[in-house]
Amino acid sequence: MEGRRLYVLRFTSSLLLALLTACTSAASPVASSPTGEAPTPWASPTAPLSPPSPTLPPSPVPSPTAPPTSIPEPEFAFAVTADMRIYAGPGAYDSPRYFRGACEAIAAHGPVAFMVSPGDVDPPGGVLWTITRTLGAEFPWYPAVGNHEVETPEDMEWLRRYGQSLTAPDGRPVRPGPPGCPTTTYSFDHENAHFVVLNVYCDAGGDGVTDGDIPDHLYNWLAADLAAADKPHIFVFGHEPAYPQPDALTGRARHIGDSLDAHPERRERFWNLLRERGVRAYICGHTHNYSAVRVNGVWQLDAGHARGLGDTGAPSTFILVRVRGPQVIFETYRDDMQGGPYGLFHTGFLAAPFQSFLPMLAK
Repeated sequence: MEGRRLYVLRFTSSLLLALLTACTSAASPVASSPTGEAPTPWASPTAPLSPPSPTLPPSPVPSPTAPPTSIPEPEFAFAVTADMRIYAGPGAYDSPRYFRGACEAIAAHGPVAFMVSPGDVDPPGGVLWTITRTLGAEFPWYPAVGNHEVETPEDMEWLRRYGQSLTAPDGRPVRPGPPGCPTTTYSFDHENAHFVVLNVYCDAGGDGVTDGDIPDHLYNWLAADLAAADKPHIFVFGHEPAYPQPDALTGRARHIGDSLDAHPERRERFWNLLRERGVRAYICGHTHNYSAVRVNGVWQLDAGHARGLGDTGAPSTFILVRVRGPQVIFETYRDDMQGGPYGLFHTGFLAAPFQSFLPMLAK
C-alpha cells in the first residue's frame, strides 16, 4: 500500500512538472539566439477587437478666411504753375521754350489730377488754351487772381465768368467766396485734401480793391472755411507771398516789402490761422523766384515763374505735389535757363506718416 502511494505521488509530481514545462514553452516561443545577441521581436498580427466602422465621407476642409479688404489710401498729384503771363496761348509763344514747355514736362510726369496757378495768368484765355492742348481738353485748371489781372478789366471779367462754372475735380460745385469776390475766391475738396484759392485783392467793396492783403472780410471767410474743413491735408493758395524770399538758385530778390508783408499785423494773423488749422502749405507766386521755407510750422512754397525764356533772371519752374495717404511730398522742376528741358531741382516732405525722435544724450 505504501509503495502504491509513493508511485502515485511520483506520477503526480511528474505530471505537474510536465504541465508546468508545457505552459512555459507556450509563453516563450522564441528561442535565444545562439550567438548571444538579443532576439528579434516577433510581430504577431493584431486581430480586430470589434467590427470595422463604416467608411465615413471625408470632413470638409474649411476654406481659408480671406483677410478683410483694406481701403486703399488716396493717392494723387497736382501741379502748380505761376506767372506765365503773356508767354502762353497761340502764336509766337506756342513753343516748348515758354509756358508750353512746362505743361509738356508736367504731362511727362503724370498722371496729374489738376493744376493750380496762383496768379499773373493774363491773358487767362491763352493760358487755358495751352493747358488744354498739352494736358487734355477736360483737364481741370484753378487760377487765382494776380496783380496783373486786377489792373486788366477784361482779365477780371474772364476770371469771374470762369469761376461761375467752376467745379471740383469730381464735378461737385466749389464753395464760393465772400461777397465782393464770390467767384474769384473759392474752395473745394479732392480725395483726402481741401483746397482754398484766395483772391488777396478782395474786400467787401470788390474783387480788385486792395494792394494784396488779408483784410477782415477775407480773413473771416477763410477762418470759417477752414473750420468746416474735414480733410487731413489743407492747401491754401494766393498770389503774393507772406514772407518774400530770394530765388533758391540765383539769389534774385523781388517784392520784399510790397507783398503780404506790407501789412505785417494782418499777415501774422493770417499765418497764425494757417498754423492753428494745420495747413500743409501756403502756395504763391508774384516774385518769379522759387523758394520753399517753413515759417512757424507752415510751409510757404513760392512757385516762381513758368514762362520759360520769358524771364531769364531765374529758371522756369513748376511744382508737383504728391499726396499718398498721410504723406505729402513736393517735387520742384526747373529748366536750364536756356529754354531746355526741366529737371528735378528740389524735393521735400510737407507731411509724413511718422515722427522721428532722437535719444536724449546723457549729461
